[in-house]
Amino acid sequence: IELLAQPDEVQVLPGRPTAVWRYVGRVLSGPADAMQPVPDSYAGPIFRFRTGQKVRIRYINRIPQPSIVHWHGLIVPERMDGHPRDVVPSGGEHVYEFEVRNRAGTYWFHPHPHGFTGIQVYGGLAGLFLVSDDEERAAKLPAGERDISVVLADRSFDRANQLVYEAAMGPGMMGAMTGFFGERILANGRPSLSFPAASGAYRVRLLNGSNSRIYRIARSDRKPLLAIASDGGLLGAPASRPFLVLGPAERAELWIDFHDESVGARVALVAEPLDFGGAGMGMMGGMMGGMMGRGMGGGVGPQSAAPHPFALFTVGRGTGRQALPSRLALLASVVAPQVSKRREFAITLGHMRWGINGRTFEMDEVAPYEQVRFGDTEVWEFSNRTPMMAIPHPMHVHAVQFRVLERLDTPPGLQGLRAGLLDGGLKDTVLVLPGERVRVLLTFNGFAGLFLYHCHNLVHEDMGMMRNFLVT
Repeated sequence: IELLAQPDEVQVLPGRPTAVWRYVGRVLSGPADAMQPVPDSYAGPIFRFRTGQKVRIRYINRIPQPSIVHWHGLIVPERMDGHPRDVVPSGGEHVYEFEVRNRAGTYWFHPHPHGFTGIQVYGGLAGLFLVSDDEERAAKLPAGERDISVVLADRSFDRANQLVYEAAMGPGMMGAMTGFFGERILANGRPSLSFPAASGAYRVRLLNGSNSRIYRIARSDRKPLLAIASDGGLLGAPASRPFLVLGPAERAELWIDFHDESVGARVALVAEPLDFGGAGMGMMGGMMGGMMGRGMGGGVGPQSAAPHPFALFTVGRGTGRQALPSRLALLASVVAPQVSKRREFAITLGHMRWGINGRTFEMDEVAPYEQVRFGDTEVWEFSNRTPMMAIPHPMHVHAVQFRVLERLDTPPGLQGLRAGLLDGGLKDTVLVLPGERVRVLLTFNGFAGLFLYHCHNLVHEDMGMMRNFLVT
């Protein structure tokens, strides 16, 4: 596949087109359906591969900044992972060659140059990487037009319909401490999506592609959601949730059945942006909520903005009910072995810069506690206890898919959000709420080499809330 990152213009809002950066690709050799564009959008393209397929992607950088592509969630060799040290200049190229080793799931790809990731993702550079395998096919999930992918992202526009990214103000500014929060929510790069839905079941894949925003996802009729997959693929069994909470970079897949809906009924998926004010959860958080008024709410716990219907389904006639499988996939138990090595990674704040264990990103630096042995299984604890700035952090680890063991010390004002967290399956990004300690189980059996772990609030990542770990 040839994949270009290039400037373009697209019609997002009525009036003038919006200048964006976007990925454009073409299949040079292999199945034509390995890549599909997203119609009428700057988002995408969508890659579709099978476990075991070998892939060669010739990436060409035509935007006016250095860049590189990270295959988020995929287990790939060190030099194929999109580390910032492999960045290519404007006009440069990078060839990726790897075998798809992941199980079936919804993965994605985006830039990963240090200091420029946020602005490049915000400009439009992101796409989905969908993997299928025999286990998924055996589950007989909805396919074809009944398999829908939605990427949520928030954006702000000026009066000329051009993108505004205020987080580019620099790491020393107070606003950059919380992240960037756009004024509009887009779905697949559009204000909203509409689907004429035949009666029956649909598979809806969701990605929170926002730079910083956290969403509470629900049905407009408030019926429970049935989740069938998380970041790393199918759950062991369907999981009912009153709503879903998705932090940046997290994915979820839903089974939505319209069999019992009347013809002409309209059902929407809605996204409620969650703003964490921090009154009672940190003095600085509450102060900033009052000072800034944007991106931060007041009161105890997160405040919800008006729900945004991002995907509207108008129900038509169907051909019958499709049964939801009671079992979806075989997942190993999630009990930590007694011999597992345990490491703590504390989220820290010093001199107006976020860090991990008091350190920020250095291109090749690896501390002694960041060296792991190939094949080892370990427990990593992410601790979010910064009293002067109580906000969530979505923590992402490259080169592995992990399991969430437990959440500890969730503050009372945030307990209600736990009903919407999807911790039961394989994950590569976990949302750590203010005050929490989250323990995850990782096995480093993919590849040896230098990889990254970091906060996926892209403003924080660009500030240096990112570190290397070395698998030897």
